Amino acid sequence: MMLDPVMDETEFWEIVDRTRDAADGDAEEHAELLVERLVQLDPDSVLDFARHFESRYNRAYTWDLWGAAWVLLDGASDDAFDYFRCWLIGQGREVFEGGVHDPDHLAELLGDFDEEIDGDGEELGYAADEAYEQLTGAVAPDLGIPLQAAEPEGAPLDFENEAVLAERFPRLWDRFRA
Repeated sequence: MMLDPVMDETEFWEIVDRTRDAADGDAEEHAELLVERLVQLDPDSVLDFARHFESRYNRAYTWDLWGAAWVLLDGASDDAFDYFRCWLIGQGREVFEGGVHDPDHLAELLGDFDEEIDGDGEELGYAADEAYEQLTGAVAPDLGIPLQAAEPEGAPLDFENEAVLAERFPRLWDRFRA
């Protein structure tokens, strides 16, 4: 039986937003501040935060979003796409939801974007685990949410074909690759 969540979605996004704003766009600093904020909570709240994060991370596992990441990053391996999804969550609710709903809309949702420093939120993906371990001395238990699908949702794209990417993501292509 699942317990009622201690943290709701609004609180989840408030924590993401406050720590991102304090980090001034630095993803590693964002992750450090997120851990610092999470260790101020009780372990159950940290696990709730992890559930919110992981469910969004899994929801962002789509071919279209991977294609958008490919355009933004000028290529995106499996790992790079994983880290991109963490980074996208770190950009806050509006950017995340808009990007998942219509990946090409990221052309308008993102401010300055430097593929050398943006788009990689690997450390954000570990923040809740790190905070839980600091609080309890133990590894976080299974979160009790469905695992990521074996394959991304949607129709696969030929990432190597620039014409396909330019047609599928015209706004991103015009802004970041043209």
